[in-house]
Amino acid sequence: MVFSSLIFLYVFLPLVIVLYFISPKWFRNTLLLIASLFFYAWGEPKYVVLMLLSIVVNYIMGIFIDKADGKSKRLTLLVATILINLAILGYYKYAGFFIDIYSDITGQQVEWEAVPLPIGISFYTFQAISYIIDVYRRDVKANRSLIDLSLFITLFPQLVAGPIVRYQTIDEQIKSRFTSSSDLMIGTRRFIQGLGKKVLIANPMGEVADQIFALSAGDLTTGTAWIGIIAYSLQIYFDFSGYSDMAIGLARIFGFRFEENFNYPYISQSITEFWRRWHISLSSWFRDYVYFPLGGSRVSHQWKVYRNLLIVWTLTGFWHGASWTFMAWGFYYGIIICLEKKFILKWLEKIPRFFRHVYVLILVMIGWVFFRADNFAYSWDYIKTMFFMTDNVAYDYNTIVYLMDYAIYFVAAIILAIPVYIMYQKWSETKAEHSIGFAIPLRIVQTVIYVGLILFITMFLVNATHNPFIYFRF
Repeated sequence: MVFSSLIFLYVFLPLVIVLYFISPKWFRNTLLLIASLFFYAWGEPKYVVLMLLSIVVNYIMGIFIDKADGKSKRLTLLVATILINLAILGYYKYAGFFIDIYSDITGQQVEWEAVPLPIGISFYTFQAISYIIDVYRRDVKANRSLIDLSLFITLFPQLVAGPIVRYQTIDEQIKSRFTSSSDLMIGTRRFIQGLGKKVLIANPMGEVADQIFALSAGDLTTGTAWIGIIAYSLQIYFDFSGYSDMAIGLARIFGFRFEENFNYPYISQSITEFWRRWHISLSSWFRDYVYFPLGGSRVSHQWKVYRNLLIVWTLTGFWHGASWTFMAWGFYYGIIICLEKKFILKWLEKIPRFFRHVYVLILVMIGWVFFRADNFAYSWDYIKTMFFMTDNVAYDYNTIVYLMDYAIYFVAAIILAIPVYIMYQKWSETKAEHSIGFAIPLRIVQTVIYVGLILFITMFLVNATHNPFIYFRF
């Protein structure tokens, strides 16, 4: 089940909200747990057992680690638990990749039947690992309630595509929370905003990107190649940030406060800044649980800082998928961030903001080519076409058709990728605080707009033929 489906919007979600608020407080966590398991089972019924196994393992091992005496024993239990989590993730996500490598090296064919990747396994596995590490570090106490810990891992707003929520962030909220009328309003609006991003922008951009990336390298034109990668850059941003907005909004309705996962990354002035704004929960996870334990920047030699960065970014790419192109994508960013740390940031400070912005967008779009393409050969041919390094023509009839048919979507997407709405929101809130006569009509107008928006989105969904979530594959 996906958030942008009619069955979710008009059956599952209203039913869960009604049942939640008429239920006694002591039963609400159980209700949300049941709803979350049903939500997951709708699309992945056989993998619910796998997720429950992961929960039980981390629940038991968390208690053992919490109660264990002596750092050595606790560390042994921690390593064992992490290995169990990674073994489960590795079997479903990476086993085929390593078997292919073994076959390529040895020339021996291994009988292997590929297994489907369970939706959301990377997200809930990382949440479980962060919980175990936080228990080991004594940042939190192990949760003795199996229902509460299960809810932390399975809570349906963030279950299948994040953001990656830390246990210590919502520990107290799981035990006790309150939803005010303001929470309901803010959460509902945030959900509708995210849904609009997904349905009205990401989906049309995805259609363009899929059509262009399906072309052979020889059929690309320079103009079409740029349209395709711009479309994909906008699709992946509005798809994933839209999902995060919906998750944050839904969580707010049920009394949870999730941290932000995106902060207008395409306005960044450096690649380092870009990754402080993009998929914040994943970047901070790797920073706190991989980069810092490796020594971070507090190491004896500067080269070790670059080593740590390259390890982290290669692993970040590998987290996204069992493919050399994903690893290359992560390594690509590791190299750029190392170079920025060494000297590029000093150089960037001396040039106008516009050129810094262009620098970021070009490098990010080159990175997205590796992320989107199926192999290195196509990625390289695509990039060469973008920069007039092939014999392909600059544009053709199809290039013009894409520009004409999707111009309104590109314009809307580019405007919404910069903090225009945030500026309007701050202005309207400031005006409302100083004038009740302004606040009431504003709230009425905003409510009408959001009701109209959800109806407009519904019209799109009724006729939708392209409605995937990109990050489901991770």
